Amino acid sequence: MTQTTEARVNVAVDNIGVAWLTLDNLRKFNAIAPPMWRTISDALTRFESDPGVRCVVLTGQGDKAFCVGADISQFEKIRSDMQASAEYERLTQSTLHQLQSFPKPTVAMIAGYCLGAGVALAAACDLRVAAVGARLGIPAAKLGIGYPYAGVKRLTDLVGPANVKRILFTGERFDAGEMLRVGLVDELVPAHELTARVQGVAAGIAANAPLTILAAKYAVETACAERGERDIAGCNARVKACIESEDHVEGRRAFMEKRVPIFRGR
Repeated sequence: MTQTTEARVNVAVDNIGVAWLTLDNLRKFNAIAPPMWRTISDALTRFESDPGVRCVVLTGQGDKAFCVGADISQFEKIRSDMQASAEYERLTQSTLHQLQSFPKPTVAMIAGYCLGAGVALAAACDLRVAAVGARLGIPAAKLGIGYPYAGVKRLTDLVGPANVKRILFTGERFDAGEMLRVGLVDELVPAHELTARVQGVAAGIAANAPLTILAAKYAVETACAERGERDIAGCNARVKACIESEDHVEGRRAFMEKRVPIFRGR
């Protein structure tokens, strides 16, 4: 079989409700090109309204890289002038915002290099599980690129201002073990166990009560929002929906009957 060299995102949904978005640009260590941003955005739009999707995993093809960032070979085209650069920034930032605000749980599965836009994608996910030996960094200072406020804010919320400054000022590639210590990585596992571990985490999430998870994620995002933008009423409404749901009845019955509950998201 001839392997395609076209940069793309492979989209698949398994039979337990886990959707997989795989950055596939092996020749360039999964560097992300503009059409790949659009595929991610389109997929998230579909997944949000699909009750069969309960968790999304974002990863890279192969074990050499999660994503080494934007495809720099296209910069002469996509950053050729202020208008082209602004259009590209709108595309990337809107997709990252969509990923961060996606109502269902998202997990980044990180192997190998995770650089630049790769870190931005991972930081926009809810959880980040990395393989031992993975390397993370943002080389914007080595390319003369200004890092957008939204990306800086997202990183600062995760690792704090001093660590963000070190990451951005130096442009270095940091070991995943160190990023675990500062909070950019949530879990570190041996490389040969990475896929199985993420599958297990995603399967566990998908088996839990969807309305409860939606309410929890909304509450966390609300807690992290600026004080004037916190939707407490929305949080309370989601908790009320859980209490009144069929899943709440199923959860109680399953507990009393000592069996595994079957949640349907309603």
